[in-house]
Amino acid sequence: MADLGCTIAGIESINPFWLASAPPTDKQYNVERAFAAGWGGVVWKTLGEDPPVVNVTSRYGVHKDTSRGILGINNIELISDRPLEVNLREIEAVRKNYPDRIIIGSMMAPVEEELWKSLAIKIANTGVHGIELNLGCPHGMCERGMGSAIGQVPQMVEDTTRWVREVVDIPVFTKLTPNTTDILLPAEAALAGGADAVALINTVNSIIGVDLDQMAPNPVLDGKGTHGGYCGSAVKPIALHMVAEIARNGATKDLDISAIGGITTWRDAAEFIALGANALQVCTAAMLYGFRIIEDLHDGLSDFMDAKGYKSIADFRGRAIPNTVNWNDLNMNYDLKAKIDQDKCIECGRCHIACEDTSHQAIRMQANEKGGRDFTVVDAECVGCNLCQHVCPVPDCITMVPQENDLPYLTWPEHPKNVLKAVE
Repeated sequence: MADLGCTIAGIESINPFWLASAPPTDKQYNVERAFAAGWGGVVWKTLGEDPPVVNVTSRYGVHKDTSRGILGINNIELISDRPLEVNLREIEAVRKNYPDRIIIGSMMAPVEEELWKSLAIKIANTGVHGIELNLGCPHGMCERGMGSAIGQVPQMVEDTTRWVREVVDIPVFTKLTPNTTDILLPAEAALAGGADAVALINTVNSIIGVDLDQMAPNPVLDGKGTHGGYCGSAVKPIALHMVAEIARNGATKDLDISAIGGITTWRDAAEFIALGANALQVCTAAMLYGFRIIEDLHDGLSDFMDAKGYKSIADFRGRAIPNTVNWNDLNMNYDLKAKIDQDKCIECGRCHIACEDTSHQAIRMQANEKGGRDFTVVDAECVGCNLCQHVCPVPDCITMVPQENDLPYLTWPEHPKNVLKAVE
């Protein structure tokens, strides 16, 4: 079997699956249940100095698809509301009970050097393997000058990272906020401050929905609502992009990455690793399905690696990075055409409707001799956008077929139209 062990920031973990700093890692009871289930590590729920924060009662809103499946969760919960000393004591106890598992201590403080340093020292003294700097929370704490209020300012990211780096001799993870225009700026700042790794993404600032009876954002608290942090499978595309940007950027490509954002299946995990992640953090999936989801994650990733001949995670980590390019580097001469398998077609017409109404009128519908309908692609009109393939409810009924040609690889800057514009 494939070896699922991984190394990040010099920390060796029995598998790449850690629980992210969140409600599932709030106390000893939860963490030990997670370790018993097979998780390789946890990032303890973010700690602050006493007195602890006060959380509200209704804390979650959800975004559902038309089948009531949960696409994402919006939370307005703050950092740990338990006394710091209780958390520190429980971390020490779990370290003794599970010496082969990883515990990273998450922390947050106002932008004052001594506060960051003193809290980091207290957490490090519990025996944690590393410290994660929470610079990403987009609600509540940021309104108090913490969380994303720091993470959106590169100089503050560098300063807080350096402050902690100066007083601890264990790995430092800087957790980045996605609520920024360019993820490379805080990533480079974290590296400049001495971070051993970055963790991303934190939650996306959002309003999950509006209660149209109470006319307030969800979740509604006594007639009022607020913005919160959005997480779950819906944010995965954002997270993949930001992880890839850091992994393929020359200035940050050697920075270790703890990837977070919508990881629900082994395939999600493999995609993040292929884009350069050293290890992974999961939260929403555990909250929705329980800690035993680790069994599917572990076995699925192991089976995938066996099927591909990968002996270790290092064998395919970053394999997709060379093929992740800017739009201008794509081949303009590559041509695809849709093809409909008539034997698999159920005549629902979704491909025709999508193409006829919103695309290029490249799918013809006509009655057949059996009293049904045939759908055929008009190659001359098909631009290979693949919308029809995505809306088709039948797997492999519509395929996108590469068209043979002898044309060379041609990028957009090299395209004759652009050459003519440059000459003009």
